[in-house]
Amino acid sequence: MIDIRSDTVTKPTSAMRRAMANAEVGDDVLDGDPTVRRLEARVAEMLGKQSALFFPTGTMANQASLCALGRAGTELVLDAASHMLHLEMGGAAMFAGLQVRPVGGAGGVMDEASLRASFRAPSQSYPRQSVLALENTHNGGGGKVTPMPALRALAAVARERDMAVHLDGARLWNASATTGTALADFAAVADTVMVSFAKGLGAPVGAALACSRELQPLVYEARKRLGGGMRQSGVLAAACLHGLDHHLARIGEDHERAAEYAAIVDGAGGARVVQPDTNIVMLDLPTPSAAAIAAQAKEQGVLVSVWGPSRIRAVMHLDVDRPQVSRAAHIVAACLVA
Repeated sequence: MIDIRSDTVTKPTSAMRRAMANAEVGDDVLDGDPTVRRLEARVAEMLGKQSALFFPTGTMANQASLCALGRAGTELVLDAASHMLHLEMGGAAMFAGLQVRPVGGAGGVMDEASLRASFRAPSQSYPRQSVLALENTHNGGGGKVTPMPALRALAAVARERDMAVHLDGARLWNASATTGTALADFAAVADTVMVSFAKGLGAPVGAALACSRELQPLVYEARKRLGGGMRQSGVLAAACLHGLDHHLARIGEDHERAAEYAAIVDGAGGARVVQPDTNIVMLDLPTPSAAAIAAQAKEQGVLVSVWGPSRIRAVMHLDVDRPQVSRAAHIVAACLVA
């Protein structure tokens, strides 16, 4: 079975498993786990921040950022198709007391003009906005990259209104690889930045949230409340360090394979791809037949995600090589024209 539903389906390599087995560990809550501390210091340096905290998941890290940055009874402004809006179980309302205000964009992703247009005229009855959440790459947008000028413009609008900025950078590795922009440059626009080690880097679990030294106690407090105080978590952190050491440099290969996949399936049976910026390929079908096409592909040994009635998603990753990607693309294309 060729599984291209997500880059989260990767299995730890033998070398990664050895790194996990040999990890130096300690009680991270009581004394600080030494391997976790190494990972946190490395991520903070990579992202140009003063501090970073290790989390089991990116969703938890995103929610901790909202608890640290937001104020209950105010609004979280975010992209209308963002992960934090659709795939985090209403956590902003439950944990941080934030009302969400989704913003669309002319190009499918929130931009400066659409953000400015979303703000209401001043009124004593309207809630104010306290946090702007950005996403790069944009999962629902097909791995779309928001380049630095656009990111800076969005952040500048937030600063004008005294809003904090969070960057959901679950696949920031991909944005950096395809643009050549340093991770720290992307991170500089935001007060808090989340990166995931389970997407693209092949780790079984793990994310980190980078921030300033002043925000770190608030982030730590939120992580504790959400149940993220882990013990001998160096076993997990070792996998993340291994991914940074051995898998980050090859992430551009996934982008190449996404382009190859897109070229094969585009136009088959009237379907059209959203041209990929990175490793995600969204395929829009002429009819609401995504579930049926995915079922047919599965029967022939390919797993893809249903992303809506007429949209299928495929994500290239560490565990699929070029021949497998080609085979998967031809199978999906055949299903489309059958």
